[in-house]
Amino acid sequence: MCLAVPMQIRSIDEFTATCEAKGVQREVSLFMMQNEGLAPGDHVLVHVGYAIQKVTEAQAQSTWDLLDEFALND
Repeated sequence: MCLAVPMQIRSIDEFTATCEAKGVQREVSLFMMQNEGLAPGDHVLVHVGYAIQKVTEAQAQSTWDLLDEFALND
């Protein structure tokens, strides 16, 4: 199963972003989205260290709500 998690961009250095979700920070490659005009504060879906899609804050929150629900029902 493949899973992408939403993260918020905190800072960008060329094709690498520091992203955060639920208090966890990760270095994320922006290489596949280099023409998207991303900026700190934007939300992206991250899969195996790569940002693969820009999402709205509401979409990111909705995804986290669902993931949290799965964790509670485990």
